[in-house]
Amino acid sequence: MKKFLEILGALVLIGGVSGVLRELTGWFPFMGFTRFLTENVWFLDGRELFANIVIAVLGLVVLILSDRVKKA
Repeated sequence: MKKFLEILGALVLIGGVSGVLRELTGWFPFMGFTRFLTENVWFLDGRELFANIVIAVLGLVVLILSDRVKKA
């Protein structure tokens, strides 16, 4: 479980950071898998940067929580 949370947290964190970089600079069009979430959800229209920041923070939280889970 611990390893799964570490991998999941790392993927979500990388996706969120690449989404923030894509929104700010236009780079990383290939890494922005969060683009599918932020562009297709109606209430996130115009709030893509904020949504990607929240996704990156969520990935960081999952990584922190994975350290608190005991190794099974």
